Amino acid sequence: MQLYWHTTPPSYPALQTNPENRVYVSPERAAAFVKSFLVFSHGKVVSDNAHAPGVEIGRASDTYRRIRISSVFGVMAVFVTDGHLPYPYGREMTGYEVVNLVSTLEKAKAAGVSVLAGPFSADGRNAAMVQFPGGYIAEIHSAISEK
Repeated sequence: MQLYWHTTPPSYPALQTNPENRVYVSPERAAAFVKSFLVFSHGKVVSDNAHAPGVEIGRASDTYRRIRISSVFGVMAVFVTDGHLPYPYGREMTGYEVVNLVSTLEKAKAAGVSVLAGPFSADGRNAAMVQFPGGYIAEIHSAISEK
């Protein structure tokens, strides 16, 4: 652990979007996890979809339960699964919202990022799973604009 003492407040622009923390839990522990996180974070359940499209977890022919929570700690997506997830799902801890997924993926590929899955569309998002040099895996998504 490292502790830093700052005498000057940091000066940088606020984030345009908040990263989405992602956790995977079993059906047997989902209710206890959500309850305890809500008590801890003083958050609220934004959505609870018992039949979310399985493409979001690499199982296109299945459905699963997805719970989205908002709190002062940010946004959390809780994926309730049986634990049988194809690579790379379950190995990412964060989802990042971008303005344009296609252009972001092009820039990322040019910088050495590998697209592991997707892009795919689900839940009003276009998304892809990527791996950065060094091994860090994340989900990147953009909102599907309504026309």
